[in-house]
Amino acid sequence: MSKQKFGVIGLAVMGENLALNVERNGFPISVYNRTRSKTDEFMKTRAVDKNVFAAYSLEEFVQSLERPRRILVMVQAGKAVDAVIEQLKPLLDQDDMIIDGGNSLYDDTERRTKELEATGLGFVGMGVSGGEEGALWGPSMMPGGTEASYRELEPILTKIAAQVDDGPCVTFI
Repeated sequence: MSKQKFGVIGLAVMGENLALNVERNGFPISVYNRTRSKTDEFMKTRAVDKNVFAAYSLEEFVQSLERPRRILVMVQAGKAVDAVIEQLKPLLDQDDMIIDGGNSLYDDTERRTKELEATGLGFVGMGVSGGEEGALWGPSMMPGGTEASYRELEPILTKIAAQVDDGPCVTFI
């Protein structure tokens, strides 16, 4: 199996829609949800005939991604994000990237950035505006963290963002 370019953890509506947006814009994706039935349903419905790999463990998910890995976490802000990060850390390699797309509190983003960057992992906290339709067809995104981490993600983010006359609706914050 060839490796996927981008991964999404969390298949509620926003996670599903962002995953489909990324895939539609030319980046093969892997998806993981802790509830297997949610992953199965996504694969049987919205992901049919798309370049989507379904993983049923975090280990399988991480191994399905090309390096450096780019992983979007779409779970509830707060403790759930920290729990997913803790589960991912031992599975990742230097320069891999975790993106928190759950509109976390800025203090949490700053803390996570410092902690993860110190271990050689990249981190971006990213607000995503536009609701379900925006996630699917082009959201406005506000990524924060280090500029180096943003630059690594910029080619993907500029493609999936809403497009207006003066460019994509994404910038490093």
